[in-house]
Amino acid sequence: MVVVGRSAEKTAAVAAELDGAFALTADFARLDDVRRLAAQLRERLPRIDVLANNAGASFGRRQVTVDGHEQTFQVDHLAPYLLTRLLEEPLRAAHGRVVTTASFMHWAGGVRRGHLAEAVRAAGSYVALRAYARAKWCTVLNTRELARRWAPAVTATCFDPGAVATSFGRASGGITGLAFRTPLTAFMRTPAQGADSLVWLATAVDGWRNGGHHAGRSSALVLPSARDDVRARELWELSAELVGLPG
Repeated sequence: MVVVGRSAEKTAAVAAELDGAFALTADFARLDDVRRLAAQLRERLPRIDVLANNAGASFGRRQVTVDGHEQTFQVDHLAPYLLTRLLEEPLRAAHGRVVTTASFMHWAGGVRRGHLAEAVRAAGSYVALRAYARAKWCTVLNTRELARRWAPAVTATCFDPGAVATSFGRASGGITGLAFRTPLTAFMRTPAQGADSLVWLATAVDGWRNGGHHAGRSSALVLPSARDDVRARELWELSAELVGLPG
């Protein structure tokens, strides 16, 4: 097992609790970090049974990464997309699974056909919740396209963990950030409860749907535009262009 995180100290501490695990670090706000991480994983792991894309963030103000992308879009979608593409060979070797953390918030993130490139720049009036919702809409849509393109060798699913009482969201600003800094966290799910769907999707033999979005160990409804194959292909090709890979 490999534990990946941004903080070397925290990631090493988690890995130390898991028998036989080792830690690697990467900052998803830097795509060169993602490329380095993929190279390290390919060197150590000829087969990858499960890739859990769980990194995510929401930022209170618009920021542009060193790669020139809006930061929420890059951290939540573009970096996991790049990592997954670069790990295609070991995933295929294991007939592996890709499990990605999405959100019910994707319902507020739909983009019209032909307007993806404009939307992901978030160059106009920036709303943190909208940027996050759009990134998670990309997660749901990309999961569908990944499952279609790599079937039957690799399966892909995504899931909504629910509102989980972690440090996530404190930098978001607005209502979301406020909720994560108040006693409202007492009514949120524990990290273990939030991780339940991820563990289930990573290990269950059946009951889940390839290319689908899940919540509470069952299929979940998605925004109609998030199951549009035309938009899915458009997103895949745009993402490939933005990270310098063939579509």
